[in-house]
Amino acid sequence: MTDSLASERNSVIIDLAAFPEDFLWGTATSAYQIEGAVAEDGRSPSIWDTFSHTPGKIDNNDHGDVACDHYHRWHEDIALMRQLGTNAYRLSVAWPRVVPGGNGPVNAKGLDFYDKLIDALLAAGITPSVTLYHWDLPQVLQDRGGWPVRDTAHHFASYAAVVAERLGDRVHHWTTLNEPLCSAWIGHLEGKMAPGLTDLTAAVRASYHLLLGHGLAAQAIHAAFPSAQVGIVNNLSTIHAATSRPEDLDAARRMDGHTNRWWLDPIHGRGFPSDMREAYGVELPEKSGDLATIAAPLDWLGLNYYMPITVANDPTGPAPRTREVPRPGVPRTGMDWEVDASGIETLLLRLTREYGARALYVTENGSAYPDVERPDGTIDDPERQGYLINHLAACASAARNGAPLAGYFAWSLLDNFEWAYGYDKRFGLVHVDYKTQKRTIKGTGHRYADIIRAHAERARNAA
Repeated sequence: MTDSLASERNSVIIDLAAFPEDFLWGTATSAYQIEGAVAEDGRSPSIWDTFSHTPGKIDNNDHGDVACDHYHRWHEDIALMRQLGTNAYRLSVAWPRVVPGGNGPVNAKGLDFYDKLIDALLAAGITPSVTLYHWDLPQVLQDRGGWPVRDTAHHFASYAAVVAERLGDRVHHWTTLNEPLCSAWIGHLEGKMAPGLTDLTAAVRASYHLLLGHGLAAQAIHAAFPSAQVGIVNNLSTIHAATSRPEDLDAARRMDGHTNRWWLDPIHGRGFPSDMREAYGVELPEKSGDLATIAAPLDWLGLNYYMPITVANDPTGPAPRTREVPRPGVPRTGMDWEVDASGIETLLLRLTREYGARALYVTENGSAYPDVERPDGTIDDPERQGYLINHLAACASAARNGAPLAGYFAWSLLDNFEWAYGYDKRFGLVHVDYKTQKRTIKGTGHRYADIIRAHAERARNAA
């Protein structure tokens, strides 16, 4: 076996020797997107239950009531992971399933579900990576103010302690928050995600309390299990200016602040960027000691990367006063997102060199394209395969150039409820027929399995 694996569809080569022997090859999902069973065994509504049942908020008025029915079909889904050959799985715990009131009494049946799931993953030789918050805030806490209110951060830490105390003897890899940018900016500023607000002040305060909650939760997990590996997952993008005009270059700097620096600087002890504080013009709800809590020591950083962003100045628009513009000739996915695999390498190296990351994981990376069902029932998806291979090759290049990359989690294991896009956009390595819940591994899933096998074979030959 060689040290690299070339694509059969293009000339891109993945330098498998760049990845360590104990590299985590995983898939990722989130609770609301796959579990279903939204009213079973004591689970209370989340903000996404409310938002998805609000007419006009979700394409086709879809919702996550059943989704992939993972709550009942998790044995089958673990079997699919074994078929793919993955050795890790990134899942999220549903806060309203575990603590239905947001704080207070714990729902035993909710914790039992995750307890059994973790045991089954470990029995299958799959390392669980648990995310505590993937956007499903209990609606009861939203009714009391949600993330713009400081109490929510403390309730989140209490919930984190509950889950860590139950699962921490077997789960060692923890994510506090997934993509707080989406919760704050898209949920509170743009109104395109739950809770559906368009309020800059609420958005900025939510961003602050999300990061405060991250720090408090990290402390709670480490208090329960000092050896736990705790990190946070941010969705980051490379930013391009539409032109070389000074106003567009300034717009790109603001977008970098809005998308990247606002989320990275505070957790690394640098505070919130002063230029963005000025751009937002919203007073932060700071209290003494908060910044130190937000900068609680990190064991690793997670990168979710999907696309670059190209912006022009828009002085009349909402903060950060930019507008996205397409770059001519750049391919786009079925989500109409630009495709640029070099961005993932750029960001991995930035996190290494600018922020001193000790360990990095690509915690989500994937693409939505139409699937082609063949007469024999197989699913072909050549564009998604190309996306996977190109981005893995870029990850390998980053590792060769010094990024401490320890794992890659493909988004997503399954086609699922894709938030405001409903069920039309498919990211899965596994196709889901939502009427029958039949699962079919796609061409990209088989290709990912080939890559994982080739890396394992190389490790065996090197031993």
